[in-house]
Amino acid sequence: MSSQPSHPSLLIPGPIEISDEVSQAMGHYAQSHVGQPFVNTFGETLTQLRQLFQTSNPKSQPFVLAGSGTLGWDLVAANLVEPGEDVLVLHTGYFADSFADCLSIYGAKPTQLKAPIGDRPQLPEIEAALKEKKYKALTVTHVDTSTGVLSQIQALSDLIRRVSPDTLLVVDGVCSVGGEEIHFDNMAIDVCLTASQKAIGCPPGLSITMVSEKAMDVFKSRKSPPGSYYASFKNWLPIMQNYEANKPSYFATPPTQLVQALNTSLKSILSNPISDRFAQHKKVSDYVKSKVKELGLKELASDPANAAHTMTAIYLPEGLTPPEILPKLMSRGVIFAGGLHKEIAAKYIRFGHMGVSITDESRGEVDKALNALKEGLAEVQQAKGQ
Repeated sequence: MSSQPSHPSLLIPGPIEISDEVSQAMGHYAQSHVGQPFVNTFGETLTQLRQLFQTSNPKSQPFVLAGSGTLGWDLVAANLVEPGEDVLVLHTGYFADSFADCLSIYGAKPTQLKAPIGDRPQLPEIEAALKEKKYKALTVTHVDTSTGVLSQIQALSDLIRRVSPDTLLVVDGVCSVGGEEIHFDNMAIDVCLTASQKAIGCPPGLSITMVSEKAMDVFKSRKSPPGSYYASFKNWLPIMQNYEANKPSYFATPPTQLVQALNTSLKSILSNPISDRFAQHKKVSDYVKSKVKELGLKELASDPANAAHTMTAIYLPEGLTPPEILPKLMSRGVIFAGGLHKEIAAKYIRFGHMGVSITDESRGEVDKALNALKEGLAEVQQAKGQ
């Protein structure tokens, strides 16, 4: 039995349910952010992140900052792209638009390569774009939570290294790290940004970013200073390096309880092979998608190869809207999210299945959610005389 107060199961694409151990870590007593006990915890956490991202290069650099996943965009735009430089933004939904907006704010010139809703840009068109001009970076949303579309990182990385090897590969892994296959070194990723509240299984509040040796060299050779104060690698790099070496350091105060929670979650994640975690997310995702199909519902992801394993975006039956079905789920103890993609927001809902809700199957949350969806749809359709 959980020690947490009774509550509806939070099955949106983040924040997600947290384990009792993580919940208890959030109640850690107050600590000095420069006291040795906390410094040791933070240092261990940074090293754990190297294992989570699967990088063995000591010159890859993890950053853990107070902020949301969105802050990762600022880190990229402020430190790795200089004003006037071109960035190719692969578009699979809402979050590519936002990343492009962020890049523009810092003076970069983003070019979006868009795909139809539910699909992703294809390799031949990406190759053609990379051959047209020199791009400082290419950004890709690994799992776009507005559509549930999964992008293929390895194939994309192979293409970049072949066609435009100087271009930095930037992966927005907010809804993928900890649930989807990510191998930072093998995939030759230059930046992978994420947040604490999705598949990593912590409360919101931490921006987590892994930066490659190559990208750090690009930062160190930039001609202009970083475009941000708080999001500056110049200010944060010595702090992260000192913490990982168990040395007290200060630039801005970290959220000590959140770092304790992250440390607790990472210990749990890394207690088993990370490949097993990926396999479990895939197994549950396949199960969810098969049940959604049995209900006669359609996914936004147009091809199974495009479908994320951490969430499923589901079209509602014709004539039904999220405000009609979501309260029915809530009354059955389940919280899903409404649509986010502005063109079709009123036509679909989103089911997040990641972290402890699927790694601990004894919780029964996935079947509870699927039953609530089946019953809720039937209730709404009956009331509408459908």
